[in-house]
Order: sequence, then C-alpha cells, then structure tokens
Amino acid sequence: MKGSGIIIAAGLLALVGGCKSTKGLDVVGNFDAERYMGVWYEAVRYPHRFEKGMVAVSATYSLNEDGTIKVINRGFKNGKKTQIEGVAKFKGKTDRGWLKVSFFKPFYASYKVIYLDDDYTEAMVTGPTYGYFWILVRNPAIAPERLDRLIERAKALGFDEQKMIRVDQRRNRP
Repeated sequence: MKGSGIIIAAGLLALVGGCKSTKGLDVVGNFDAERYMGVWYEAVRYPHRFEKGMVAVSATYSLNEDGTIKVINRGFKNGKKTQIEGVAKFKGKTDRGWLKVSFFKPFYASYKVIYLDDDYTEAMVTGPTYGYFWILVRNPAIAPERLDRLIERAKALGFDEQKMIRVDQRRNRP
C-alpha cells in the first residue's frame, strides 16, 4: 500500500459524531457491477483529512474471481502520486448499489451509490452519514453545465453545496 490514505472510501472508515445518517437514502437498484467497473474520476467531494490537498483523484474498480471488487484509488498530493488498494463486497444483493469497502482490514465502511445515470458515466456516492459525499464521472473533463446539474440533484437529496470541493482533474485530461 502506497501513499498516506487518500481517496474515496478510505475516509468512510472514520467515525463522524453528530452527522445525520444516510439510512433514509435509497441506493441504486438494478445495479450492474460489470458496467460499474473501470475508472471513475472524482469531480466533487466533501473535504476530508485523508484527501486534503489531493488533485487528479480517480478510483479504478475491477472484479475479482471470488466476487469481491478490487479498488485502486490514485491521486496527487504536493506533486507526488499516491495510491491505495482496497476491496469491496456487496452489502446484500448484488443488484443494489450498496457495498462495504475496506482499505484497512478488518474494518469495512458503507459505500452507497445513490445516483447512477443510465449510461454509467455519472454517479453519486455517500457513506453512512451525510458527512461523506462524492460525484464520480467517467470523463475528467465533464462539462460545467452537467456538473452543475449533478450538484443540483445532490442538493435535492440533502447534501450541502457549500461543503463541496470541485476536484482539479487537469492531470487526467488528454
């Protein structure tokens, strides 16, 4: 494992006192894990200690033979590339976008896909509380109006736009 704890699901391991639970948020149904595999770029996130100063953040998912999902999170901090590898398992049925992810076994944390477009190019992910939020996209050069539309959708679900950080993805653009 390289790096100093970056990315997406790693922060879900931290306990956040006083944050409202996402228990009432529905996860994506008819979830197709094979279509979800591949590279996702972090377009927006909430601030977290484990991602502070991170740019060009991505997550690559691939299916393991045992039915689990390999997760490799990458990014740059202070000009240095960092990477961490984890594993995800479905939390219940495999056709629901609800997983548990671990970067530090034996600890797992909730990874809830709460929005996914039909083309599997845009997703919203949260954790066990409203203290965790990410917008993930397949194209790191997402059009500003598309990103604004996703932010509006997130606000309608109860996420605070004032906390959102737009992630610099210039290193990942062609």
